[in-house]
Formats: sequence, structure tokens, C-alpha cells
Amino acid sequence: MHIAVIEVAMRFYDRNAEIEVLEKIYRQCRKTYGKITVITGRRRVGKTLLAKEYAKNKKNLYLFTSKKAEKLLCDEFRAEYEGFTGRKHIGELNRFVEIFELLLQYGQDNPYVLIIDEFQEFNNINKSIYSEIQKLWDKYKLKTKVHIIFIGSIYSLMIKIFQNEKEPLYGRADRIIYIKPFQAKVIKEILEDYNSYSGINLFYNYLITGGVPRYQELLIESECYNKESIIDFILEKDSFFINEGRNLLIQEFGKEYGIYFSILELMSTGRTSRNELESILARSIGGYLERLELEYDLIEKVRPVGSRKESRNQKYAIKDNFIRFWFRFIYKNMTIIESERFDYVKKIIERDLSTYSGPVLEKLFKEIIGYSSEYGLIGTYWERGNQNEIDIIAINDIDKKILLCEVKMNKQKIKIKKLQNKSARLVKNYHDYEFRYKALSVDDIELLLENTI
Repeated sequence: MHIAVIEVAMRFYDRNAEIEVLEKIYRQCRKTYGKITVITGRRRVGKTLLAKEYAKNKKNLYLFTSKKAEKLLCDEFRAEYEGFTGRKHIGELNRFVEIFELLLQYGQDNPYVLIIDEFQEFNNINKSIYSEIQKLWDKYKLKTKVHIIFIGSIYSLMIKIFQNEKEPLYGRADRIIYIKPFQAKVIKEILEDYNSYSGINLFYNYLITGGVPRYQELLIESECYNKESIIDFILEKDSFFINEGRNLLIQEFGKEYGIYFSILELMSTGRTSRNELESILARSIGGYLERLELEYDLIEKVRPVGSRKESRNQKYAIKDNFIRFWFRFIYKNMTIIESERFDYVKKIIERDLSTYSGPVLEKLFKEIIGYSSEYGLIGTYWERGNQNEIDIIAINDIDKKILLCEVKMNKQKIKIKKLQNKSARLVKNYHDYEFRYKALSVDDIELLLENTI
């Protein structure tokens, strides 16, 4: 099945739904007046490529917000403005707001797409720029026909800029698009295009990259398709990936990055309850967990299916597969890596990967099961004290069916009878439902994907 259309040294994959939304907004701009779209998401996820793909057949101007003084940035943007519009400006342009007004004025008679990348950098250049943009937008919105796309990689800042009611640009975005990494079915398509698809190759790609487009590009360019070649590529001298986790998160966390890194490292090793984390760190971390979940979008609460939202019977999980892998195997072993003893780290990975892989395999199967429309609720189940834990529970309340799955790397270790025994309370609570029990391992990835996409 052909799923989509991001261009790496590859072609452009996926993002059809996002491009459709952008096209609809553009049509509205042409018929009515100016619109603002915000595109955000973690770094390397393809935000800029998406915007450029959408705008490539339209009149468009792309501006990158570099880390430099406002005057120098204005000199750069002035040249872009004059080249784009063919209009020479007489006099000084020392403030971004002056160029922004010229761009809005140009859009009064010339519909076009204006892309401003790394928009959150204005927070470091001159914070007053946001209120200046707000005043000009309120003045020109109904007069201009420009579709403005603000792109930002620091998720917490972009959310603050556009969704905090105390900020000047609150409520000004007509649409906020949050770009996620590729799903497993897109990784499958990429691997198929390079004649390297198998369930096991897909799984280790998913486990390590989490489907991040830039990582797919790097692996494809270096012809790294299986577990061994991917790990060799990640763990080589001057590898892009060694400092990637730090590069992604230092700006987000600021001076308190140490405590956040400690929490994420512990989570990556399976410490998933707040009590356990606080016991090891010897401090209260409620505020940090809340910010990691709500501001940074890096972790999520996991509750057993059927539990109340306010239940304390919950765990935490790192959402991003690469960040989880980076903290578990790279950050945790950074001293060894900096000594360039890469083979030793590979032995650690080989020793621990089987245990580490279990929860990621569960996550993958939940995603694949979710591709079909058969189940409304898909999650995990356990009872107090982590008793009777069931890896996957999928519930169809329409047809009154429940699927329970035990997931292991090695299917021979799965005992269906044991799974049935663990489901006793569920069977009692859902007494009029039909229960199905299934053993799932890496060997089932290909067949399950074929049957759900």
C-alpha cells in the first residue's frame, strides 16, 4: 500500500493530511484575508520541509531567524524582501517590525506564503517583537492576503508564545499544527523503497529512531538498515547521534537541565513511578514531571485501562523513542563514549537490548493495532501493586469484543494460559464481552502490518 508522499536523500514521505490543511487555509486567504499558521514539534521532525513542500508551487518567501543582533537580521531580511518583491526601500530598516509591515503591505495586492523559521529565536533577539507583530497583525489582517507560517522547534516556547493568554500573540494563530515523527507504516514504506524491509529491520529502526525523518535520512544515506549497522553508525567517532539528545533538550530545559536529565535517565532504565523516582533522587519532583508532560511534551502518564483519571495508580513513560534510547544507552555511558571505547558500549547494548526492547515492542503493536478501526480503546492493564499486568488490552464497545495480548521478543516464552489467568477480574467486569487472547513477538510485525494498513 502506498501511504504518502518528507524528502530526504529520499523522496517526500507522509504529511498528506498536514498539506491538505495548509492548502485549505491558503484557499481561505485568497478568498478572504490573512491567516497565521503555527508549525511546531521536536527538532529534526521535518517542519521546515513540510512548509516548503506546501509552498513550492506558490509565490513564497522563506526567512530564517538566525541568532544575531536585530539590526544584522534586518539587513539580511531587507535583501530577501527587496529580491522577493522587486521593491527597493529608501531609508534605514533597523527593526524587524518595519520589515514585517512592508511584507504585510505587499500582501494587500499580492497573495503569497510567508514562512518565518525558528520564530522562537525572537525571544532572545528582542522580546518586544512579539507585541509589535501583534499590533501590526491586528491592523493589517483584514487587508492583507498573506498566509504566514511561523515555525518553531522549542515546543515549550512556541506553546507559551501562542497559547499563554498573557502573551501578545495569544489567540492570533488560526491553526497550530504539531508535527510528529513518522509512524511505523511510513518506516515500512521507506525500507521497502530501499529493498530493506523486514519486520525485524522495521522494529529496530522504530526502537532507535522513533521515526524521526532526519534520522531516517541519515540512515538511508549511510545504507544502515538493520540493527547492527544502525548501532555501528550511531556509535562511531564524531557521530551526529552522540550529542543529539543534549542538543535537542538543553535549550528547552535551560539551567535546570541537570534534574530533568536525571529524571529522564531513570525513566529510560524502567523507573516509571513518581515514588520510585523521588526515592532515588531524594527530592520532590512533582513540578518537574508536570512540566515534562505539559510544557515539554516529553513524557506521558500511563494508567491501566478502566482506571479513573484521578487514580494514583499510574506510571510515566518517555514518549520519544530516540530520546529514551539516547538516555538509556548513550547519556548513561557518556564517559565510556567520550573515551572512544565504542565496542564496550556496543556490548552493553547487546546485553541489555532484549529487556529494554519489550516495552517498545508493546508500543509498536499498540500503534499497529490502532491503524484498524476495530478497537476504540487500546492500552495496558495492571492491578494494584503491578499485579496481573497485561501488555495490551484493546476494547471494542460496539461489538463487545476485547483483545488481550502478551508481548515478548521470543514468542516461545509466552504462556496463553497465564494470560488468561491474569484476566480473571477483567472477564468478571466485562462479563458480556467476547475475549480473545493473542501472543505477539517480533515475528508477527509483518503479518499484523499487512492486515491493518
